[in-house]
Amino acid sequence: MESQFTYDFNPVSAIVADAVGRPGQRTFFLQARQGADIATLIMEKEQVAALASSILQLLEELEKERANLPAVEEETAAPSLREPLDPAFRVGQLGLGYDERHDLMVLIAQAIPDAGGEGGPPADPASPPMLEDQDDEQKARFYATRAQMRSLSEHALQVVAAGRPECPLCGRVIEPDGHFCPRTNGHAFPLSL
Repeated sequence: MESQFTYDFNPVSAIVADAVGRPGQRTFFLQARQGADIATLIMEKEQVAALASSILQLLEELEKERANLPAVEEETAAPSLREPLDPAFRVGQLGLGYDERHDLMVLIAQAIPDAGGEGGPPADPASPPMLEDQDDEQKARFYATRAQMRSLSEHALQVVAAGRPECPLCGRVIEPDGHFCPRTNGHAFPLSL
């Protein structure tokens, strides 16, 4: 039976969520590798933050519910993105699960539905052939160890936090050239920090 996934790495040899660019102009990527095969996906900053939090939450639940699981081994360091960064698609939805039989976490990413031929990057003729999907939706499934996913999560949280700072009064980001805070216009209620 043909896989319904554009990329199906079971298991990954490496997986990372990282960003490229200056704060405010960064592009966020999820990249998984299995041997020489690489799958690079574009994500939004909020998706990366939500994924990192969800991974930590699932790991915590697994530790509570399954006391017989071996402790998560410490990863030495998060892998880095590998060039070239040729994204297969932009992530629209993410799913996270656990394969109890193999003690692997499962991450499923689905592309934003293609509306009229736009939305995803053009196919690169030099890239490895991708499996055709019955409904033409691009999906990726990555199986990773709990240690790999904890490393992904911790690194992703650091990457997200390395962005532009937020104003403590209004919550908007502070640009390098300054910030106009609507809370300081004389009409705001006093804030106690």
